[in-house]
Amino acid sequence: MKFSILSKGDQKSNEIRAKIKEYLTEFKLEYNEDEPDLAISVGGDGTLLEAFHTYVHRLDQTAFIGVHTGHLGFYADWMPEELEKLIIEIARTPFQVVEYPLLEVIIEPNSEEQEDRYLALNECTIKTSEGSVVLDIDIKGDHFETFRGDGLCVSTPSGSTAYNKALGGAILHPSLEAIQIAEMASINNRVFRTIGSPLILPSHHTCLLKPLNDRSFLFTIDHISRTYKDVKSIQCRVADERVRFARFRPFPFWRRVHDSFVSDEYARE
Repeated sequence: MKFSILSKGDQKSNEIRAKIKEYLTEFKLEYNEDEPDLAISVGGDGTLLEAFHTYVHRLDQTAFIGVHTGHLGFYADWMPEELEKLIIEIARTPFQVVEYPLLEVIIEPNSEEQEDRYLALNECTIKTSEGSVVLDIDIKGDHFETFRGDGLCVSTPSGSTAYNKALGGAILHPSLEAIQIAEMASINNRVFRTIGSPLILPSHHTCLLKPLNDRSFLFTIDHISRTYKDVKSIQCRVADERVRFARFRPFPFWRRVHDSFVSDEYARE
């Protein structure tokens, strides 16, 4: 099996990275940064997002696993004190794969330039520094509403626990093939009106966002930021691709939610 390791870059993470690489190489596994079967993230959730986008072009061939060296992250499977056990599991045990849905974002310009396509593991946000974001929102080809406000957050089920949750969105189990749209400070008065609630769209529904004024938009795709001008439309839907996580032991989604937001100890009946 071929593996790669991405580190957060701090001393602790780099030391763990070196130890994992040394031991797995001794177990005759091949270190390969270009075509890994397993990408190991050492750091936090941000490091795992970086690993995802590093290998976004080979999601059907690369699985991901995270070792967290700071506070417990939502994508955490293993902690530093479990490193020896993890190394043995990777070296000797075929891993099971858990797949999560992803968000596809296509940004189409008004000009003849080619559209840009992105995949997000957590979310895409749309904001502007030039007043309010004003967008027509079409769902499955029909006009739904005109949004005015600070911006929108479109998230995956696994990303529903991130920025989406801070905006009051629902937490979705990643077995659901869906995306969620959450508003950022929408303008609601006698003249302007939005639904005012997060929207959950199934995989066969596409959301098309069409700017109504000439603005430059700041997009974030997970941890990546891009500025676009002269935008014709932004299409959001559940992607055909899926992310694959390596599992060497059960780690139920609701246990992750509980451990991340409620308590350090998972309450079992």
